[in-house]
Order: sequence, then structure tokens, then C-alpha cells
Amino acid sequence: MRTALRIVLGLLIILGAAYGAYSIFNSKKKPKPKIKKEVKIVQVDTVKNTTVPIIIPAQGNLQAKDRIELYAEVSGVFKPVNKLFRTGQEYKAGETIILIDNTEFYAQVQSLRSSLNNQITALMPDLRLDYPESFQQWQDYLNNWNINAATAALPEPKSDKEKYYITGRNIYTTYYNIKNLEQRLGKYRIRAPFTGTLTEANVTEGTLVRNGQLLGEFIKSGTYELPVAVSSEFADLLKVGEKVALENVTRTKTYTGTITRINAKIDQASQTIDAIIEVSDADLKEGMFVQAQLEAEKIDQAIEISRSLLQNDKALFTVQDSVLKLMEVNPVYFSDKTAVIKDVPDNTVIIQSLYQVLMKACL
Repeated sequence: MRTALRIVLGLLIILGAAYGAYSIFNSKKKPKPKIKKEVKIVQVDTVKNTTVPIIIPAQGNLQAKDRIELYAEVSGVFKPVNKLFRTGQEYKAGETIILIDNTEFYAQVQSLRSSLNNQITALMPDLRLDYPESFQQWQDYLNNWNINAATAALPEPKSDKEKYYITGRNIYTTYYNIKNLEQRLGKYRIRAPFTGTLTEANVTEGTLVRNGQLLGEFIKSGTYELPVAVSSEFADLLKVGEKVALENVTRTKTYTGTITRINAKIDQASQTIDAIIEVSDADLKEGMFVQAQLEAEKIDQAIEISRSLLQNDKALFTVQDSVLKLMEVNPVYFSDKTAVIKDVPDNTVIIQSLYQVLMKACL
């Protein structure tokens, strides 16, 4: 009895071990993998040849078209005026920018003007007797005399004898000495030659200004120039007077400029030529970075496509009867992202873009 029981227990153990091994073996089997199918979606376009402009990108910093450096031609103390002499200060045309104390020099001018008046007064009796025909004009000159104003031009002599007589009295010598001093007197006041802004200020009010000292820099507001370097291969395509599209560095504002000058010399190191673009706008500032799009040439009967569609820069995929074929083309211009191509017949179907979409399917 015990022997039979042992045999039954042994068989049960063997069967349980076999079932456990079978279960472990089945659990290690990998599930069927999901096969990825690659589907290519092709977008096409139909060719229609047009006139394509060749656009040359360029960039640079704006420079004021009108700019002057303010130098002192006389010495003296810088006197305050209505506006402080500071960077960013705006002045209208004719407004005083700098005023240098001229008290001492002005007294010398007044002294010489008085001397001329005395000399003319002294010769009046002789003019009445010897040159009565000229007496009245000299009398009118004295009647209109203003010692505080610029000296008026002397009356014209009516004969050579009168001219020699006046010259002998040193009237002309004194007159031209006064005009020379009056010219120098005007240098004590520097006026704005145009409406603009002070961009540099090297002195302040109360400073002793010396002859030849640089006082500051003044630029005209609103009108600027953009010098750009263009490859020499386009030198013969640029023309003075052509319009140029400009935009700021963030591409939020656009402006229109005009090519005003083209340098006749090519830079030997970079093989570029300088073109100057003039642009006017109240929003522009000195030193502002601007990008330009120069229209160098127009290509007739051509198309413009993405460079990524070209194969080895000389061939293009076309679609004929739902079949892709490779066509050799004639590229005439390359930019960073696009290419201009000629000799592609109208109505040719070309690939515009190609997308690869991965589709998952369970088998």
C-alpha cells in the first residue's frame, strides 16, 4: 500500500515539473514585431516660366549722410546758451550750438569801426569841393552808419581820381582790416548748418576753449547712408538710382533706399565692391544694423525653386505619367536657399516637396 502511494506521488511530481517547464518555455516566446511601413508623399507643381529678379543680400550699419566735426577756430571761455551742450541734444538749422566769450575781441572790432568812421568824416569837406558828384553817396553812407552792425560796403568811386584819393587816405585798408576782424568775430559763435543732433560733446559750459580744439560732432537727422560690400561679379549689374528694399535686424520694419554711389575700385583682398545706399526715415538711427536686398538683374523665362530640390546642382526630378524622372537643368544663379533655373519647359510637372511618413501596422 505504501509502495503504491509513493509511485502515485512520484508521478504527480513528475507531471507538475513537466507542466511548469512547459509554462516557463512558452512565457519566453517573443510577440510578433510590428512592421513599420514607409510611405512617401510627393507634392508636385507645374512649371510656369516668368521673369525672376536676382536679389543680392547685403548688410551694414547706417552712417549719417551729413556730418560735421565742431572745431574751435578761436580761444575763449565756452559761454552757456539756451540749450546744454550734451550728446543727444537737438538743434534746428541756424540755432547757436556753441558761444565763446568774445568781449575783448569785439572791443577791438568796435575800435576799428570807429576809426573808419572818423577817417571818412575827415575827408568829407575835400569830397564836397573836389568830387561833388560823389559827396552825397558818402554822406548817405555816414548817415546809415551803425557801429554795432557789420560794416557795409564802401560806395563805389565814380572816377579813378576819386579812387586814388580815397586809397591815399587809407580808407580801403581800414575797411578790409575791419572785414577781416568781423569774419573772425563770427567764429566765436557756431551755428547749426542744418537740423540735427549732437552725437559727441567734448567740452562743457565754462571750459576754456583753445584754438584747434575738437568740441564735438553734429549729424543731420533722418537721412542716412548704408555702405554695403557686394561681390565683384555683380559690379556691372548694379546701377545708380535703383531702389533697394531694407529691413531692420528683427525684420519688423521695412524701408526703401536708393543706390546713390558705386565705388569704381574693387577691394583686392575680398574681391568686393562698395555700393552706397541712401535711406530717409525718422525711425532710423546712426549705427543701426540694416539688411538690404539688392536687385541686381532680372532673368527672363526662368523659375526659382528651393536648392534642396536640385540633384548635384544640375538635375531636377520631374513627374511623367506618374513616374519620377531626372531632368538636367540650367541653373543660372544660386542663393543660400534658392536657385534660379532656365530652360525648363512650361507645364512640366516637378517635385515641389517630399515627405516621408512612417506608418505602423500590426501583422
